[in-house]
Amino acid sequence: MTEYGRGPGSEPWHPEDPLYGDQGWGGQQPAAGHAQYGDQAHQQYPQQDPYAQEQYGSQQYGNQQYGDQQYGDQQGAYQDPYQQQGGQQYQDPYQQQHYDGGWETGPQAATPHGADPSATYGGRPGGYADQQQDYYGTPEAYPPQQPPERRQAAEPGPATDWEAEAQQEETHPFFTGRDDDDDGRDDEPRDPRGGGDGRDRRGKGKTKKKGGRNGLACLLVAAVLAGGLGAVGYFGYQFWQGQFGEPEDFEGTGIATTVEVTIPKNATGSEIGNILKSNGVVKSVDAFIAAQSKNPKGGLIQDGVYILKKEQSADSAVESMLDPASHNNLVIAEGRRNVLVYEQIDKRLDLKAGTTEKVAEEKADSLGLPGWAKNHENVKDPLEGFLFPAAYPVSKGDKPEAILKKMVARANAEYEKAGLESKAEGLGLQGPWELLTLASLVQVEGKTHDDFRKMSEVVYNRLEPTNTETNQLLQFDSAFNYLKGQSKIDISEDEINSNQDPYNTYTQKGLTPGPISNPGNEALAAALNPTDDGWLYFVATDGMKKTEFAKTFAEHQRLVDKFNDSRGN
Repeated sequence: MTEYGRGPGSEPWHPEDPLYGDQGWGGQQPAAGHAQYGDQAHQQYPQQDPYAQEQYGSQQYGNQQYGDQQYGDQQGAYQDPYQQQGGQQYQDPYQQQHYDGGWETGPQAATPHGADPSATYGGRPGGYADQQQDYYGTPEAYPPQQPPERRQAAEPGPATDWEAEAQQEETHPFFTGRDDDDDGRDDEPRDPRGGGDGRDRRGKGKTKKKGGRNGLACLLVAAVLAGGLGAVGYFGYQFWQGQFGEPEDFEGTGIATTVEVTIPKNATGSEIGNILKSNGVVKSVDAFIAAQSKNPKGGLIQDGVYILKKEQSADSAVESMLDPASHNNLVIAEGRRNVLVYEQIDKRLDLKAGTTEKVAEEKADSLGLPGWAKNHENVKDPLEGFLFPAAYPVSKGDKPEAILKKMVARANAEYEKAGLESKAEGLGLQGPWELLTLASLVQVEGKTHDDFRKMSEVVYNRLEPTNTETNQLLQFDSAFNYLKGQSKIDISEDEINSNQDPYNTYTQKGLTPGPISNPGNEALAAALNPTDDGWLYFVATDGMKKTEFAKTFAEHQRLVDKFNDSRGN
């Protein structure tokens, strides 16, 4: 049947139908065949219907199919207006018949193949045109049929599959400008005649403008592009600066404002540069690194506390750090006694005199001394020999206890590296404590590295039980000065010989109870590697600068006379 419905009788395809004479969509369907009406035999045609097994996406309206072809799988509720006509219900005899490629035109005999189909339209007396109204004669009977590629979905009914495909349009909010809560619908009002989608659009509360999202999307894209170009430009500039440009730098030797800067141990040039930059001394790390590399002594910058001017050039900063005058470290000299170190700490921290010494006495056991340095008799200061000579960063606000711990830790590290504990026994000494004590004596009496080694041999030789020259008496003026808290050259024999203090080496055999100073690495090395020349005596013939050695008492006496002559005695 046609897709315009059928009447109770034969009603041929009207010539004015837009599809009249169409050989199928695209010319692929054969000419309309002729189905059997009533008891007449069905006429077969030799051509093969290419659409015999193909379904066009049609809809079923009631029990009627369009052209015996199925267009889609949807079913509609459309009722054929021609099923009830003239009080007689029409039953389609072709509902269950298989479509064979022809178009049915009514219950009358089919027009022979190749005959003029116009004969069924009023061309024959008594035809349908003479008996009933031609329903195709009015334009309101049906809408114009179009081929699939030109068809448009009808309203209000649902569109067929191929119609929806033909009319598919872009609905993404990026292109339509709709908000995500629009549900893909246009905010424009629907047909007031009732052809809308049945949704109430009242009460939205705001008016939306089409294209708003388009503008926002464009702005976002433009912002992203601008940000990307800016990033590329920035990194490009940084790369150019790193490869070809001069690093940022101040000019001159700085302003009057100074700052205290602490450089940690083993800091690299980059780390030093970052510290200086963060304190406002230099303008950039790169400038400092370049200046340090350019300066021949740049690698000699040490850890410690520095007082530096702000906003000075990198070259000036390097020179300042190489100048001892800018160091704000607490420097402990080799051979200095603890009592003098305590005074230095009190002054640096603006503390009352005696504050650090009191802390050392009360907390000596908790400052990090090794086990072999504890519990010795007659020791005047258990920390003596453990305030290792070096430069220590000290800032205002530091506590004496913290500074003392740093010094003891440094001494432990140096003594372990030197091997005091493992080498003492091989030298005939009773442990590292005696070896440290020996080094402290050599440190005070000697002036040069050669002096240290010869003086070490003097000590070892006098400690020998077979020594009959001095009978194991060391006879060091420095030990007597230590116990007296003084530094004298001229000491009377009566004063020395009358004093029985354990630290008086004129009256007491062997080593002092403990170290009398803080020896440095040279004195430690000399104590571990003395000469082997037979030295037993020494005299500072010029008082302070030159020391001469002797192997016998007679040679020693000639050196004493030389010393007295130099003093005018």
